[in-house]
Formats: sequence, structure tokens, C-alpha cells
Amino acid sequence: MSILKGKTFAHITLGCKVNLYDTQAMVEILKNHSCKVVDFDDKADIYIINTCTVTNLGDKKSRQALRKAVKTNPEAVVVACGCYSQIDPNAVKKIEGVSILIGTQDRMRIAEFIIRYLEGREQKDFVSNISNQKEFEDLSISTMDKRARVYIKIQEGCDRYCAYCIIPYVRGPVRSRMPENVISEAKRLSMSGCKEIVLTGIHIASYGKDIKDTNLVDILHKLHDIDGIERIRFGSVDPHAVTEELLETMGNLPKLCDHIHLSLQSGCDKTLKAMNRRYNTAEYSATVEKLRAIMPDCGITTDVIVGFPGESEEDFNESLNFAKLIGFSGIHVFPYSPKTGTKAAAMENQIPSQIKNLRAKQMGELGLDMAQDFTKKFENTKLKVLFEQKIGNNIYEGHSSNYITFRQESTIDIENCILETTASYIKEGCLYGKNLKLN
Repeated sequence: MSILKGKTFAHITLGCKVNLYDTQAMVEILKNHSCKVVDFDDKADIYIINTCTVTNLGDKKSRQALRKAVKTNPEAVVVACGCYSQIDPNAVKKIEGVSILIGTQDRMRIAEFIIRYLEGREQKDFVSNISNQKEFEDLSISTMDKRARVYIKIQEGCDRYCAYCIIPYVRGPVRSRMPENVISEAKRLSMSGCKEIVLTGIHIASYGKDIKDTNLVDILHKLHDIDGIERIRFGSVDPHAVTEELLETMGNLPKLCDHIHLSLQSGCDKTLKAMNRRYNTAEYSATVEKLRAIMPDCGITTDVIVGFPGESEEDFNESLNFAKLIGFSGIHVFPYSPKTGTKAAAMENQIPSQIKNLRAKQMGELGLDMAQDFTKKFENTKLKVLFEQKIGNNIYEGHSSNYITFRQESTIDIENCILETTASYIKEGCLYGKNLKLN
């Protein structure tokens, strides 16, 4: 019998969707050892803090979460895992009360590591050299808290080395998950009631680069054949990933959502070059044109960094105008944040915070206006919506295939259902429906 049986554990995830997936996999491992989940604010026997280091602020938030766990229960087993533990284990070790360190590898062994700690009650450091990793750590899940849409991790690591990004150093080289394991997980999730899957990874365009006879297009075709999975999305890609083969696939497979998160980061060629982004605005614009040719109603969302070192007012305005030209359905805006250890952090001409914040406000307001314009195009039209959760008295919320947020009143439980409804009006950036068609 496992000494973990009956113990309570709490968890918190900082950072990206990949981290959320990794946490869920660890949660399932501990549940399989008969541990019980409690809220992170509650007193628990074990705390798992899946840390983030994408910015210095991410480091700070990770430290705060670790200290909160220790304060809530000084006798608990406090596990620091993930990117911050990987990049700076010495700093994590100095936080009083941290019991176990795991980096971005060996999360599958979390139960073993906790048992080993409990046997000796001495701080354990299990952080490995991530640069030597050659194989995908096959973490897996069988369900998610919200069944309607779930993430499937297909890839780990990155070899792009963008000037502002620490991730290649903390996630290691590109490793792809074996196709049969991706398919097996998708089938399990389908049987648990999942309707939509989102493929995620650190750089999913690299999927298959390290293994033979597969790539992103191949895995999309295989997933498309799974009964019960009605929608497929994939995470962020850059323009070079949108090949003719992928475009043809997007046009031919009806389960693929007409939405893509096409990473931009800047609409200024000078800034893109300084970022080491490996494409220019002309290439980006051509990719968008091709996408809209095969999917006219396609939602195109993106990320934009403002205030990158050396970005002049002219450069920023060029980026702003390029975003206007593209007409995104949504923009995630980030004021540049220096990250220790990256090339950009050591660059001259760092932009003052007040200027970065002003530019973020301008770009953010543009993004909201474009999202409103995109959403407005679908007023008084019929859309199929996956209703993901109930948010109020008989009000359900979900998303269309092109990722418009949709709300619908219904006295019948429609959570986890894909239903056709008519968009009636916009409120707070959401479409509200009428004439719901029940299957």
C-alpha cells in the first residue's frame, strides 16, 4: 500500500497551456495513488507549484506561490517543478520550506520523488540537465476538469532561440510524442466525453522533426478519424509552419476549426530581425492571404510584443499599422519584459516602462476594436457553438469554430454540446444567441 494513500494535495500552475497540461498529468498520477485534491488556499499534505520563468515577473510569482504554500502548512511536502526550477534551482533551494525540486523532465516520477522525500525528510533536488534530453517524456491525461475542450501535448522543446525568450534553455531540444500515444490519448479523452481537442506544445510546428515518417499534418489526419472528437485546434504557429500541405489539410478536414493563432510579435521588419523571428511582414501577410482564401471566416489571433529594445516610435507605429492592415480577430499584447539570460536583456536602448505601457495600451485598444469588428460580422448569422460551461442563471458560454465567445440562454443543460444557434447581438465582446436548435 502506498504511503501516499489518503494524503491531500493542492496545486497551482503559472504560465502557459503546456504547463497546465503537465500539471494535470501530475494530478492524475497522485490521484492514482489515492491522494485527494484540495484547493490551493487550503491546508494540504502536499503542494505542487508548477513554476514559470518566461519573464522575471514569472520568477517572482513562482517564489510567491512557493512561500504561500509553506506558510499555509509548514509541515507540508512542497514540490517546486517546471521552468523556474529548471533554470535556477539554487534560487529555489534557498526558499525555506521547499522540499522537492523537479525541472521540466521526470514529472512522471513525482509520486516516487514524494515517497523518497517522506522516507528521509531532507530536501531533494531531482532537476536534470535538460539539454541532454532526446526523448519526449510521455506524460498523459485521461480527462480534464472541463470536458468540452481539452489540451493534448504533442511536442516538447524549442530550437528557435528568439532573442527575448528563455524557453529553449529550460525546455531543451525538440522532442516529439509518438503518434500512437497521441492517438491513444485522444481516444481516451473522446470516451470521457471530450468534444474538442487542442494540440499544444512548446513549438508544435516542429512536431515530427526528431522522429521518422510523421509531422503535424500527419497527426491531424489521424486525429480527424477518431469518433466522438468533433473539433480539432492547434496551438500557436509562425508563418513558416503554414505550408501548402497544411493549408490543403485545413481546407479538406471539416473537423479542423477555422481559427489559427499565428504568432507575429512585431509588425516591423527591423524589430522582427532584432528578435530573430526568421520571417518578415511580407511573408506574414502572404500567409494570412492564403488562410483567408481557403477559410474566409477564419479567426486569426496573435501575440504582439511592444517596447522591444531599440523599438523607436516609428517602429511601433509601423507595427501598429501592420496589425490594422491584417485585421486580427484578437491580439494578446505584452510590453517587453527583460528576462535574465536572454540576448535581448543585454541589448542597449531598453525602452522605459512608461513608454512600453503606453504602447501596450494603444495596441491593446486596437486589438479590442478589431475583435469587436470581427465579431460584429456574425450578427444575425447561424453558428455552431460548443457550449463549455454554465456561467449564470440559465446562461451558457462557449466558442464558435472561429473562436468567437458566445453566450446562450437555455433552460435545458447544454454544457458540452455543439449546437446551432443564431447570433442576435453583441454585448461585452460576446455574441448572444437566440433560436437555439437542439439536436
